[in-house]
Amino acid sequence: METQLLVTFTKLNKLSNTTLEIKSCYTLAFNKIYVLENAIDSKELICSYNIDVKAGVNGDIPLNTISVHRKKDTNTIYTINALNYVIALLNDGQVDNKFPVPWENYKNMILVTNTDGLKKIETKIHSVITV
Repeated sequence: METQLLVTFTKLNKLSNTTLEIKSCYTLAFNKIYVLENAIDSKELICSYNIDVKAGVNGDIPLNTISVHRKKDTNTIYTINALNYVIALLNDGQVDNKFPVPWENYKNMILVTNTDGLKKIETKIHSVITV
């Protein structure tokens, strides 16, 4: 099975609708949605889940959904742009795919970029939804 890790950003009061959208849109690879909570703002949630790529997409992709990667050892979720940003910050502005990232510094975080640069979101488990 070919899988892809996605996250969907949502709010606490929209979690039920968001999980319904995820379940109707995708075939979940491992029948779980991990709901992470922003450690600073408990009303901001992030749903993390693996989809079966070959099953395709049914309907519209849920709003605020992005493709990500995960470093299992430190439970760091990141986009490639964020990873390149971190490497450039730590390596005198140079992006080098062999540069050793100190993943422990980003434990239990989501790393994304926006117009302001790197955004680090500290997370903790809110719940695990079995589908």
